[in-house]
Amino acid sequence: MERIINLHIEKLPEGYYLATSDDIQGLVAQGRTVTETMEIARDVARRLLEAQKERKHISKLRPVAKRFDMPMVFAN
Repeated sequence: MERIINLHIEKLPEGYYLATSDDIQGLVAQGRTVTETMEIARDVARRLLEAQKERKHISKLRPVAKRFDMPMVFAN
């Protein structure tokens, strides 16, 4: 089942992007682009959720709704 994880993304002074989340404790990802940062964040989230599952910790992430808005990053 797909779930929603809210990310906070900020551009660092060095030019990199940093992603963190209030939904998953310990989620921190950094990349050169927003897209790369989101891909890394997805991998980190997957690993953190797997570790929580092994420890029998139940994550309370919201399921994906039938309809929702999501910004798309586009570079030209």
